[in-house]
Amino acid sequence: MGVGHKVEPLVSISDKTDFLSGQLLLVDKPLNWTSFDVVNKIRYALRKRLGIKKIKVGHAGTLDPLATGLLIIAVGQMTKQLESFQNLDKTYEGNMRFGASTPTFDAEMMPDAVFELVDLDFNTVQEKIPLFQGEIEQFPPLFSAVKKNGKAAYKYARKGQKVELSSRKIFVHSFELSLLDWPEVGFKVNCSKGTYIRSLAHDLGKACGNGAYLTRLVRTAIGQFRLEEAWKLEDLIQVLQSTE
Repeated sequence: MGVGHKVEPLVSISDKTDFLSGQLLLVDKPLNWTSFDVVNKIRYALRKRLGIKKIKVGHAGTLDPLATGLLIIAVGQMTKQLESFQNLDKTYEGNMRFGASTPTFDAEMMPDAVFELVDLDFNTVQEKIPLFQGEIEQFPPLFSAVKKNGKAAYKYARKGQKVELSSRKIFVHSFELSLLDWPEVGFKVNCSKGTYIRSLAHDLGKACGNGAYLTRLVRTAIGQFRLEEAWKLEDLIQVLQSTE
């Protein structure tokens, strides 16, 4: 599903740029930043630039702190179109490591289970990929922002409390692997909204009778928007702070 009409992201900024009427910014989210950190940083810079107390700023499609890559930021009236951007398909690239699993399904936490690799190789992993293409059922990670009884699941998980999350239907258009330095494997995924790449890695490990977790994740595209078009956050803030 796409937006109702073609929207061009803002690639240059001048004193005459009208942010309140609505602008779209593509940003390369830095490592260890939350998506909300990026929104707050841009909102603060815009408030100072415009000399106002309030301005609407939002994002489409949350990225985990350990993920980097494309984040769509809507400003002013453009925030009304955020839902249409959230519905767009997304493309990711990254690495996953076999032979262990972690509670968060990525490298945020240390492995909680370690597996022998004597009966597993890259070709065997490749044979399992068709199980994760097309429409599939996926359970979100317990360490995620998915709501359970009005509270984010990770809040239960970090307290060691058990919580059952419902599965959801997602669509994986393509899932390609590349051998890096076994048991490290590269991948590229194009998928529908709501897909957790951490869960894909974890579930692929389980399907192989083993374990796997994400070690790197980059979002390279959202619909027609590409990471190559995005601002580096520090460059964008510097331009917003400039009076020229």
